[in-house]
Amino acid sequence: MEQQPSILKEIRPHGTKSFPCAIYRTHSVGKGVFVKHHWHNEVEILYFSGGEFRLEINMESFTIRSECFYFINPGELHSIIMETSEHHWEDAVLFSPGLLSFDSYDEAQIQLIKPIQKGKLLFPRCITPEHPAFHPVRDAFMDIMYSFMQMPTPLPNAPDETIQSDSPVMGGGLVTDDLTSQLYIKSSLLYILATLSNHRLFTPTERNLDKRVETIKTALRYIKDNYQDKIYITDLASQVNLNEQYFCRLFKKAIGLSPMDYINEYRIKQTKRLLEETDLPVTEICLGCGYNNLGNFLREFRKRTGTTPLQYRKHGGVSL
Repeated sequence: MEQQPSILKEIRPHGTKSFPCAIYRTHSVGKGVFVKHHWHNEVEILYFSGGEFRLEINMESFTIRSECFYFINPGELHSIIMETSEHHWEDAVLFSPGLLSFDSYDEAQIQLIKPIQKGKLLFPRCITPEHPAFHPVRDAFMDIMYSFMQMPTPLPNAPDETIQSDSPVMGGGLVTDDLTSQLYIKSSLLYILATLSNHRLFTPTERNLDKRVETIKTALRYIKDNYQDKIYITDLASQVNLNEQYFCRLFKKAIGLSPMDYINEYRIKQTKRLLEETDLPVTEICLGCGYNNLGNFLREFRKRTGTTPLQYRKHGGVSL
């Protein structure tokens, strides 16, 4: 059986091995979680043309009400929540900093590219239209989007953190193997870096990184690796050397759910996948996803989907 992509740390590369860069367009379909908590090793440039979103990055919350850019540095835990039921798009470019490296060791490589690769320089958190760098960055960003769309290759469907999309191609992302497109994309990314550098928007990495973020990442990894077994709060708290009460408060603050609610949500997500992709009996799926009691499983499934596992499978994975 094909392994399910992690909804925590993304295990697949964005782009291709020779050109690690891709674009994504995610379309909101209603109020609620838009992009689930996750992190990755690539830089992500997010463009919001409008709408009402709440972007959470490393335990900080940012309210979005108008056009803007946000930058996600490698390894940063982040999620997006849609605050209204109106339809809006969020566009993203993800790329590996190594894509922009030079063989010649010039000043750009020494002062900018290498420090970004090593995590010693951070992108600015946000740029709004009032900032002089905004419009040059937006022009270059749109050039990147256009270049991908000229010679696109669709990626597989997006992992669970980007499930809401009207288009399976754009929801899964686009890559390109066209030489001309790649040159335009690379030059546009360098232009964005040059613009940010010109306006002194890069900042040195602070050494006193928030340990709470790593605590949450450790807990999420443990849930992903052990959801098929019984998980107690004490198990999670012991993984991060915290007492149970403090850990639960920290987890709820970071994720917006209690640890047990998150575990149940993750388990139900796995059961839905197995119902869609396999012919396994419901009882086997129940036991394989960490539920030792069929009655508890059926109640939890109906609570989160509005239907039964058999009806969910019958209707092709559509919740009521």
